[in-house]
Amino acid sequence: MKNNKIVIYIGLLAAGILVGWVIFGGSSKKETDHNHEVVAETNQMWTCSMHPQIMQPEPGDCPICGMDLIPAETGSDGLLANQFKLTDNAMALANIQTSIIGKGNVEGNILTLSGKIAENEKANAVQVSYVSGRIEQLYVSATGETVSKGQLLASIYSPELYAAQQELITAASIKNSQPELYQAVRNKLKLWKLSENQINQIETSGNVQENVSVYATVSGTVTEKLVEQGDYIKQGQPLLKIANLNTVWANFDVYENQIEQFKKGQEVTIITNAYPNQEFKGTVDFINPVLNTKTRTVDLRVVLNNKEAIFKPGMFVTAEIEGNKTTSKDLLTIPSSAVLWTGERSVVYVKTNPNEPVFEMKEVALGNKIGDNYEVLDGLSSGDEIVTNGTFTVDAAAQLQGKKSMMNKQVAETMAANEDHSGITRLELPKAFQEQLKQVYDNYINLKDALVQDNSEQANNDAKNLVSNLSKIDMKLVKGEAHKHWMALESDIKSSVNAISNSSEIKVQRDHFKHLSSYLIKAIQLFGINETVYVEFCPMVDNNNGAYWLSKEEQILNPYFGDAMLKCGEVKQVIE
Repeated sequence: MKNNKIVIYIGLLAAGILVGWVIFGGSSKKETDHNHEVVAETNQMWTCSMHPQIMQPEPGDCPICGMDLIPAETGSDGLLANQFKLTDNAMALANIQTSIIGKGNVEGNILTLSGKIAENEKANAVQVSYVSGRIEQLYVSATGETVSKGQLLASIYSPELYAAQQELITAASIKNSQPELYQAVRNKLKLWKLSENQINQIETSGNVQENVSVYATVSGTVTEKLVEQGDYIKQGQPLLKIANLNTVWANFDVYENQIEQFKKGQEVTIITNAYPNQEFKGTVDFINPVLNTKTRTVDLRVVLNNKEAIFKPGMFVTAEIEGNKTTSKDLLTIPSSAVLWTGERSVVYVKTNPNEPVFEMKEVALGNKIGDNYEVLDGLSSGDEIVTNGTFTVDAAAQLQGKKSMMNKQVAETMAANEDHSGITRLELPKAFQEQLKQVYDNYINLKDALVQDNSEQANNDAKNLVSNLSKIDMKLVKGEAHKHWMALESDIKSSVNAISNSSEIKVQRDHFKHLSSYLIKAIQLFGINETVYVEFCPMVDNNNGAYWLSKEEQILNPYFGDAMLKCGEVKQVIE
């Protein structure tokens, strides 16, 4: 009986548990599931794997590159190759601060320009020979010598002048009967810059001078000696260039969007590295009315008094000019504390994710300095968030994490320029993308041919055409892994070709062409252009480090040396 009661109690207990689970457990699960869906629906954000700054509450396409957006949490750990993340603790300890840049007024209106001292062209002179002959004696031995007006510069033996003196002596004997002939002979000697005294002396003495003296017509400093003693010269041939350095020019470049800040007669403060504790005053003498289409600048000139020979032609100087109170609304500036300098490059660190401390180094082109700010010409856009305090600390963190930084970018580029390009697997892509890439390749070939011909001006124009066609490539045609590859290469190609288009020195153009070639070789290996391409290599480029380039034909025409070593190189690979 007792055992039966125990069984009954156990059965009731089990039934109670079952009923409780049905009543409360099911509703609890339902409520939990419902709440999870609500949270997911409320908090889920979508981002782009290539542009993590894009955050949208719904899935779709990236407004920048067109890639499919992914859940934000999925891509939170997937940073781009050159991006890196700092902890909140590291940000606080290093006092790293960021600012969102924009267009508009800047604090202060003192504009800083960089320039160079040049000779005053209005005071320059070229000393020429007025007769043909041979230089018997040259009394100026070297450039840099100071000469005075009327000083003897050279002695020239001239057969023509010798014959003309004989004519004068003969004409003098018949001047009463032939006054026109006599006067014509004297005038011919005057055209050869013989003075009245010299002509009268020849006529009176009856002695013919074998040599004619050349005297300085101006005072100044000899800046170039164009002949040597013993040279045969022609009438009108330059002998010496003489510059009067009592006044000199300070030439500066003013960018297009700052022209309105300057006017003729404006006061300028000049500072030099040679005399850092001194300031010199001058006024704007000339603003070129013609814009330089290559640099998008106009020349601004200041005339400086140089009687104490303080300024030397070629010396670098800085000008501080008070600009107009109203600064252009289109002026994009960044604080000087945000900029890191390495050689000719200037870089900043951009915060690529507004919600997390994710950073990436960006190379920027800067214009004039305005107070404590620099004008940004290229590399940044209004609304970008950059590091403005603790920039060196951020750069050190990038270097420690093996990312692109101020210190290791040059090493990475050198390695990229000399790496073996074989073994890269071709990706399947739409034909339309390959055709657009081929337009860029054709521009590259034109650029290469211009460097072969040592034509820096044509190389500059071809680089600009390449940039134009590069911007026309539709990045939405490539998806997934191919898209990531193209985005990284497109940025590097653009950076290299912009550097070529902004330079008129062929040595600089060839240096950047080395990097451009490396990036474009990778692009053609990965994506193809449906054309046979030759990858060629010269081991003597860059102090025997070597460099590659692309060609449409097997024949070697070296773009790095031109005529100096036109045939140096070999075919390393053929891309079909």
